[in-house]
Amino acid sequence: MEQQTLAVPLADDNAIFLNSTVNSVYELIVAIPGSHHVLTYLKNAYQDDPFRIILELFLVFFALKYMLSKKYKPQDNAVKLTEKEIDDLVEEWKPEPLVPALSSLDKLNLDKAPLIIGAQSAKPRVAGHAKPLMNLASTNYLDLQASERIRQRAIDTLKVYGVGSCGPPGFYGTIDVHMDLERDLAQFLGTEEAIIYAQGFSTISSVIPAFSKRGDLLVVDDGVCFAVQKGVQISRSNVRYFKHNDMQDLERVLDDIRVDDMVHKRKLTRRFIVTEGLFANHGDIAPLPKLIELKRKFKYRLILDESQSFGVLGNRGAGLTDLFNIDAKEVDMLVGSMANALCSSGGFCAGNVQVIDHQRLSGSAYCFSASIPAMLAVSTSEALKYIQEKPQILREVAGRARAFRQVLMHKSLENLIEMHSSDVNSPAPFFHIRINPAFLKSRARDGHEPTREEEERLLQDVVDECATQGVLITRAKYVYDQERKCPRPSIKVYVTIGLSKKENEKAAGVVKAAIVKVFGKLKK
Repeated sequence: MEQQTLAVPLADDNAIFLNSTVNSVYELIVAIPGSHHVLTYLKNAYQDDPFRIILELFLVFFALKYMLSKKYKPQDNAVKLTEKEIDDLVEEWKPEPLVPALSSLDKLNLDKAPLIIGAQSAKPRVAGHAKPLMNLASTNYLDLQASERIRQRAIDTLKVYGVGSCGPPGFYGTIDVHMDLERDLAQFLGTEEAIIYAQGFSTISSVIPAFSKRGDLLVVDDGVCFAVQKGVQISRSNVRYFKHNDMQDLERVLDDIRVDDMVHKRKLTRRFIVTEGLFANHGDIAPLPKLIELKRKFKYRLILDESQSFGVLGNRGAGLTDLFNIDAKEVDMLVGSMANALCSSGGFCAGNVQVIDHQRLSGSAYCFSASIPAMLAVSTSEALKYIQEKPQILREVAGRARAFRQVLMHKSLENLIEMHSSDVNSPAPFFHIRINPAFLKSRARDGHEPTREEEERLLQDVVDECATQGVLITRAKYVYDQERKCPRPSIKVYVTIGLSKKENEKAAGVVKAAIVKVFGKLKK
C-alpha cells in the first residue's frame, strides 16, 4: 500500500513537469513571429494526411542531423608523401600523347600533300615544280576562281561589312546580304524559300537531325558521303539501308517496312528517304524520277543532298530537278553546298516555308554557328548571276568531262583500271579511277591480295608521275575508321573549263600515260 501511495504522487509530479515543459515550449514557439501559420499548417496537414507530416518531420530531422554531423574530408585519409617520394613519382610519370602516333598511310598523306604557292587557280604554282600545273584536283569546274567580277564584288563588300559577322544568324549575325542570298537561292532552285548555313559539311549533318528524331525512320542509300552519314548518326533514328543507287532494292526495303508495320501494328512516325543527287564517293547520278515515284507510293519525304550536283548539272545548273525537268517542289528538302561549284563557302537547304522556318530554331549548325561572312554571301549571289547569264559554261564543262572519259576508256586501260559511272555521256564533272580488281589479283604475291595501303601507294605513284608531267590530280580521301562502308582507293579527277579543250585533252593523255607507265612497272 505504501508503495502504491508513493507512486501516485511521483506520477503526478512527472505529469506536471511534462505538461509545464510542453507549455513552455509552446509559448516559446508562439512567441516567434509567424509561428501560428506553421502550427496551423501542421495541424491541417496532420488531419488531412498524417503520413505526409511524419515524412516531412523525418526529412527535417535528417537535414538537421546531416548539417550537425562531422564533415568528411577526402584529405583526411590521404597518404602523406615526403619530398623525395613526390620527386620520384614525378620522374616516373609518363603522360599520354595528345594525339595518336601517325600510321604509315597518314605519313604518306602528309608527305604527299601539294603546297599551292599564291592564289588558287586552274594553273596554280605548286612547291617543288618549276612550272604551273594544270589543276584537276579542285572543284573549280566553271573557273569562277578566275572571275574578276566576283573578286571585285567580294572586295567591295569586305570594305563595307568587314570580315566576319561575329554572331549566329538568329542573334545579330544576319544582315541584308544574307537575306538576299536566301532569296537568290530560292529563285534559282524554284522553291518557296531557302536557308543558308556557314559550313557546307555541317549543312546536311544538321538538316537531317532537325527533322528526324529518335523513333523516326530513315531509308538511306549505302553509298552516301561522310557528311550524310554523320547526319544520320546524329539523328539517332531507326535506319534502313538500300543498295547503292538500286531502285529495285529501295522498293523492296520500303515494301518490307510496310509489311512489318502491318504485322506488328506499329504507330505512324516521320519517314524519310535520304540520298545524294551526284554521289561524291562514286560519281554516278541518282534516278530522281524513280525516287519521286517511290516516295509518293509509300508516302515518304525525300531529303536530297545536291552538294556535288548544284551549280553544274542541268541546263541552268540547278541540279537534279533541272537535269530531269522535275518541279523542285516535288523534293521535300533540297540540300547543297556553296563551296564546290560556286567556289564560295557554306551550304543551304531549300523547300517550303514550313521546312525552312523549322530550321531557324532546330538546325543546330544554323543556331550555334556564326553566319557566313558577308563577302562570301555576295560572292555566291554573284556566282549564281554569272551562271544564269552564261549557261553555255555548263555545256562546256560537261563536254570537257566527256572528252576526258573517252581518253581513259581506251582499250589499253581496260585491264588496268575501272571507272565508276563509266558512261561517257554522263554530265558529272568528276569521276573516280580505281584499280581493276582482276589486275590486282593477277599481281598478288603468295596468294595475298594487296592491302589498302599498297593500293593507295600505287595510285600515289600515278599522281606523282602526272605532277612531273605538269598535271595536278589527287587521290580521294576518306575517314577510314569512321566511314560506314569505306570506298576502295581511287584517284578523283575534276575537270574545269579553266583549261582549254586542247589542254584538257593533253591532261587526259598525261593521266593515261602515267597509269600505263606505273602499272607497267608492277607487271614486271
